[in-house]
Amino acid sequence: MVSVNLVVLAGKVSADPLDRQLPSGDEITELRLSVPEPGKRLLPLPVVAWHRAVGKRALKGIGKGDDVLVYGQLNRRFYRTGNGVGGRSVMEVVATEIKKLEARETE
Repeated sequence: MVSVNLVVLAGKVSADPLDRQLPSGDEITELRLSVPEPGKRLLPLPVVAWHRAVGKRALKGIGKGDDVLVYGQLNRRFYRTGNGVGGRSVMEVVATEIKKLEARETE
């Protein structure tokens, strides 16, 4: 059996990226990406970029309103709530590459 987990998204960054340092020392950047869905609805997706995988330079200059192309994998993360009872999960894209798209000039 062959399984493939590859995601390619083009969309607009809908909020300023959030840089975080985890207790392990790893650095990540979290993005909210708005991706157009058929029917003209925007689908908000969380994207996580690990600096050791993507590189901090690739994320430099990316901000709210920028069009980006994201390559990565779909991941489901589970975590416990604050009181330790029950849990939650979140689906997110773990980026392996992010490219800022340049705006086209119209004539």
